Amino acid sequence: MTTIKEVKEALLKESEWKPWMTALEKDTRQGVKKALEQWQHRKAKYDHLLSEHKKKLDFDNSYRPFPHALIAGTDEAGRGPLAGPVVTAAVILPEDCPTLVGLNDSKQLSKEARESFIEKIKECAIATSIHFQPASVIDEINIYEATKQSMKASIETLCRKPDFILADAMTLSINVPQKSIIKGDAKSLAIAAASILAKTARDHYMEKMAEKYPEYGFEKHVGYGTKQHLEALRQYGPTEIHRKTFEPIKSMILQKG
Repeated sequence: MTTIKEVKEALLKESEWKPWMTALEKDTRQGVKKALEQWQHRKAKYDHLLSEHKKKLDFDNSYRPFPHALIAGTDEAGRGPLAGPVVTAAVILPEDCPTLVGLNDSKQLSKEARESFIEKIKECAIATSIHFQPASVIDEINIYEATKQSMKASIETLCRKPDFILADAMTLSINVPQKSIIKGDAKSLAIAAASILAKTARDHYMEKMAEKYPEYGFEKHVGYGTKQHLEALRQYGPTEIHRKTFEPIKSMILQKG
């Protein structure tokens, strides 16, 4: 008789139902029943991820103006924080990329999951580009315009020119056909990939800023207006990476004359 350990090891190697598994359904051992239930749970979860992956691919493919046209997705990270840059990314993916099953809006994935996708995206992608828009530019032209210009820059610095652009909730001043997609990072695989690259690049930058300005705790809140961050601002004042036109920083500066 096959041991429970052997059953578990055999199930771990399979991603599809095999005829020999039918016999396991009649096995009365609790260990075997549990192992089979766990396999079925993993299979259902993977099938769901595969279905969502296909929906995102189909969404992107629906915008190809001609067969094999290059679709670029672009997204941003960091429009809301009080400190640090807004970061945008652009990604051109091939028409099929099975290694990206499970890729989603960066806000829906854990930090560990986002990090694990970085290399997968770069290995799979036809082209990627990341652009940092500093706080000084945000203060000069406002966050909306700064984000638009950054997205445009990320598109223009791709090593391949796209035939069509899918932008997350943004219309760009660029001579390439495009579509603004609301909640695009949940619908488009290319935009989701861009959101991962933008978010992780910004997080890494803010971790470096935490070493330069340890009293602000940037490694924890990445520049957002948390209680800890606001207290540090009141105690130490804004740094060069803070956005001087954002409240409450703007009022703090005015109060100091």
